[in-house]
Amino acid sequence: MNLKSTLLLSLSFSALTLQAQEQQSPNTMNPFFSAYTTPYEVPPFDQIKNEHFKPAILEGIKQQEAEINAIANNPEAPTFNNTILALENSGKLLSKVSTVFSNLNGANTNPELQKIAKELAPALSAHSDNINLNGKLFERVKTIWNNQNNLSLNQEQSKILENTYKNFVRSGANLSETDKERLRAINADLAVSTLKFGQNILAETNAYELVIDNKNDLAGLPESLIEAAAADAKARKKEGKWVFTLANSSVMPFLQYSSNRDLRKKIWEAYQLRANNDNEFDNKKLAVTIANLRREKAQLMGYKTHADFVLEKTMAKNPENALKLLNDLWKPSIAMAKNEEAEIQKMMQKEGVKGKVQPYDWRYYAEKIRKEKFDLDEQEMKPYFSIENVRQGIFTVTEKLYGVKFNPLNNLPKYHEDASTWEVTEADGTLVGILYMDFHPRNSKRGGAWMTSYRKQEIADGKRIVPVISIVCNFTKPTDNAPALLTFDEVETFFHEFGHALHGLLSNVTYESLSGTSVPRDFVELPSQIMENWASEPEVLKMYAKHYQTGEVIPDALIQKMQKAGTFGQGFATTEYLAASLLDLNYHNQEKNITTDSNTFEKAAMKKAGLTEAIIPRYRSTYFNHIFAGGYSAGYYSYIWSGVLDTDAFEAFKATNDLFNPEKAQSFRKNILERGGTEDPMVLYKRFRGAEPSIEPLLKKRGLVTPKKIENKNKLQKM
Repeated sequence: MNLKSTLLLSLSFSALTLQAQEQQSPNTMNPFFSAYTTPYEVPPFDQIKNEHFKPAILEGIKQQEAEINAIANNPEAPTFNNTILALENSGKLLSKVSTVFSNLNGANTNPELQKIAKELAPALSAHSDNINLNGKLFERVKTIWNNQNNLSLNQEQSKILENTYKNFVRSGANLSETDKERLRAINADLAVSTLKFGQNILAETNAYELVIDNKNDLAGLPESLIEAAAADAKARKKEGKWVFTLANSSVMPFLQYSSNRDLRKKIWEAYQLRANNDNEFDNKKLAVTIANLRREKAQLMGYKTHADFVLEKTMAKNPENALKLLNDLWKPSIAMAKNEEAEIQKMMQKEGVKGKVQPYDWRYYAEKIRKEKFDLDEQEMKPYFSIENVRQGIFTVTEKLYGVKFNPLNNLPKYHEDASTWEVTEADGTLVGILYMDFHPRNSKRGGAWMTSYRKQEIADGKRIVPVISIVCNFTKPTDNAPALLTFDEVETFFHEFGHALHGLLSNVTYESLSGTSVPRDFVELPSQIMENWASEPEVLKMYAKHYQTGEVIPDALIQKMQKAGTFGQGFATTEYLAASLLDLNYHNQEKNITTDSNTFEKAAMKKAGLTEAIIPRYRSTYFNHIFAGGYSAGYYSYIWSGVLDTDAFEAFKATNDLFNPEKAQSFRKNILERGGTEDPMVLYKRFRGAEPSIEPLLKKRGLVTPKKIENKNKLQKM
């Protein structure tokens, strides 16, 4: 069912009430009310203004209401075409507008857009509920569902019928009228609360700056970071000073290289206390409110917890399986992390630093230990990873695997000058899709990195509608003296997001709601994470890692250092990630209301897990955007779940001694990338791999010792 448009902005005042207040009829000046006349029919960003969104969304709601009423009141007997397919095709205007709106609200927002989002969230929530709780409509869907064995449906039709029926049930269609009213209220509260949670994080992140006016306080920092900080200061009218922010590309290298422990502590405290400062942007109570509302909603639907409700639709199936994997990995990773902590403690004592290892010490001393152990300095690598070279490397890898090509476009409207646009074609010139890429941080963009779409792939009237895909990142900026030089972590992030982009671009299904990344949360990271594997292969590094000044290919000696240090720091990296995953499931696996604030709850959860005080979860509760404002509630574990899949899948290539094995690449494209959510993900995976995935490649990749508990139980489905 094509309801994504009603969910994108998060969602309960009545839409009708809002329409009464904002009575506007479509006008020809609003670009959303006519077909796009741009090349490739991409959104006309140069024509779209803030004031266009509200009337277009309200008109979209009105049009879909009429379409839904026509389906529900159709006097003809319900059929796949007049009910299921009609639902799939409803709400086109609303989808068109809200897709652009939600994407801009994340990548290039402003106070007016944020205000509109708050105003419209309740209306969209009410509209979604009006569809999902429409009794007449559900009866038609249920009739078709109960009669499916007598219908000659193909695989995709069967899947879309299953999704439609189950979405209605999971949205409350079987509830009593009293419970439906409570559900509407919960959805309305969640719509506003999750939106505010994300806006609070952005406000807190943008509000902070560490201003340095004494050059001595820059000790230890690489020149490229100092130049970037000077450029930031200049942009903020603080010339002659240096400004460091809470953007990852600023705060993380500062923590990694600054020899000033007091300043490391200062910026670290600001980072880990985002939305936790008892001000108007505080998320302590809001996180608990969201978790409790989700718990109540799940139990209203007959589930024990929100985690049970969410995971029913995933590969994990239930929280017990997800927790089993996390706990099995926790033991070796926390053991390795404690060994790493002991090494840091030893170095601190050697340097005369008293006291225990603190979180703001970890990255700094880990970098020193890496240099001492492996003679590897990240600054030695960065000159080989200019963003242009990395991008070309990704294009080369993709072309060698799947045959597709990328051609720059200069005639497309863009939502921000930082974005670049690309035409994606098959080797024979057949159009595959359009790609936007937006790399650097700014105040109008939320943190992190993500892939999204402005138009998803589908087949209409026998023609493949090409997708319009975007990847948005927050990579290190260029300076006056050098292009954007990436850390290797940023290189892997680029490969990762590009994998998501390929999932959207290469999709080849009939129905939009099944296309691209419309798959279970713990399967969606497979296409992205498998791409990361190519990034560090020596054969691939030599394709793209070239010195930005001399053009010299990365030396073998440096590659060997990178390989030797490959599992260095994996105790920390895996532990901080697993801690966040366990925190997520702790919030969402509750059977009763949480009665403390998030700080107290988080502390208890991490104490129970046995997390060392020198590490905090990758995301603390108050800035855990993934689970409280994004789509990963009870699902943050999926990165490691997909990690099992991607390392096992990459072994299929490695086993052939050909990283670009045509047979494996074609199989991965045909069985994974093109198929979207048309079948059960394990069926798709086994069709590619020939067997269920093994956990062993992941353990080997991260340098983790296989715990005895999971010996002979290395199949993902059995965990």
